Amino acid sequence: MTAARSNEQPNVIVFFTDQQRWDTTGVHGNPLGLTPNFDRMAREGTHIYNMFTCQPVCGPARSCLQTGLYATASGCYRNSIPLPRDRRTLAHHFKDAGYDTGYIGKWHLASQEPVPADERGGYEYWLASNVLEFSSDAYNTVMYDNDCNEVRLPGYRVDAQTDAAIRYMDAHQDHPFFLFLSYIEPHHQNHTDNYPAPDGSEELYTDRWTPPDLRALTGSSPQHLGGYYGMVKRLDEGLGRIRDALKSLNLTSRTIILFTSDHGCHFKTRNEEYKRSAHDSSIRVPTALYGPGFLQGGQLRELVSLVDLPATLLDAAGIEVPADMQGRSILPIIQKQPVSWPEEVLVQISESQVGRAIRTQRWKYAVTAPDAHPKNDAGSARYVEELLYDLEADPYELSNLAGMEAYRTVADELRARLITRMVEAGEDAPEIVAHEVRSGGQRRVSIEECRIKL
Repeated sequence: MTAARSNEQPNVIVFFTDQQRWDTTGVHGNPLGLTPNFDRMAREGTHIYNMFTCQPVCGPARSCLQTGLYATASGCYRNSIPLPRDRRTLAHHFKDAGYDTGYIGKWHLASQEPVPADERGGYEYWLASNVLEFSSDAYNTVMYDNDCNEVRLPGYRVDAQTDAAIRYMDAHQDHPFFLFLSYIEPHHQNHTDNYPAPDGSEELYTDRWTPPDLRALTGSSPQHLGGYYGMVKRLDEGLGRIRDALKSLNLTSRTIILFTSDHGCHFKTRNEEYKRSAHDSSIRVPTALYGPGFLQGGQLRELVSLVDLPATLLDAAGIEVPADMQGRSILPIIQKQPVSWPEEVLVQISESQVGRAIRTQRWKYAVTAPDAHPKNDAGSARYVEELLYDLEADPYELSNLAGMEAYRTVADELRARLITRMVEAGEDAPEIVAHEVRSGGQRRVSIEECRIKL
């Protein structure tokens, strides 16, 4: 039996999608009307316009969002590394503050399936799968409950998870709760390498609108965008249903909703799959917050990282942010308080390469470690310059300026800033070797030159 809720404690819901590009949303210019609920939430709440993952791989990104630590600090620098059992997560912090905690959906931070109780990050209610894209399919949703029993849920997978979340909200309306709702959509279905949208949706969006980077580089977008957009549309409908349920339960005014994603999707244009690169198509994600502390927050143009969101949620709930969290709360920015905010975000990359990058308002600077093993090494003592983009002149990152003599001063400054951010994240200061000099002005980078071989 839970105690009566405190009006001072807002509920918190994380609506977490997988592999969703920022430009799937109307507020970022997508013309297809896929996300009216997200767009309304962004306009009424706080829209983080420049939001980036700190690790464009599923498991590592999730470790960052659970702990507020960079992936190298959490220890989960690549997939298939379980979150250490002694690592404190959002669930622990909210539970200590008197919240009920629940997790529904994809976890991707355990050593086995079903996920044993001591590998669930401290969440009390559990209806999840470690790797949902393998335990289930679009119309065959299979997850596991607190007792590791298999649970089959009816309907399209997004709807099945949304139904489960609404049941949780209804059962916990009299006590403050923290619910982490983690969808697999719009991630591809691994064993078939496709994007299974609800029946009839793929046809609606095929050959409709293609983002400029995909028009230039193509990749797998002609065969995949229709299904991908259909999945995004159903996710947005799920967000609308969550908000409708909150309204019917009289919980809207006392519930914070965070919508975000773990990474983007470049449709095999930058390497041989969909993510694991430093390009915006891989690292930029749609993010908005709604509820107490975030209403009429406007559009934030500061550069924000996924690692900043845990501190933000705790701060908004009135819970002390642990000193060891590496991310920072954005609430002072929303409240117009004087604050010194970083002018770049740090990105760590694994599995396709051991890479590091920073993204500023104008520049993208990325390095790779040729002597490191992409899946065995968390970092390296030596990197070489790989990418340099002027995002004002080249927003779709088609002309690599690395090695151009005219940009050597810019690269040197960005190299120093990258090293500083790596050290702040707990890494040793590396050697970064300059790109070999090549003459000439800007030139378009071909698809093959963009590819990073696995």
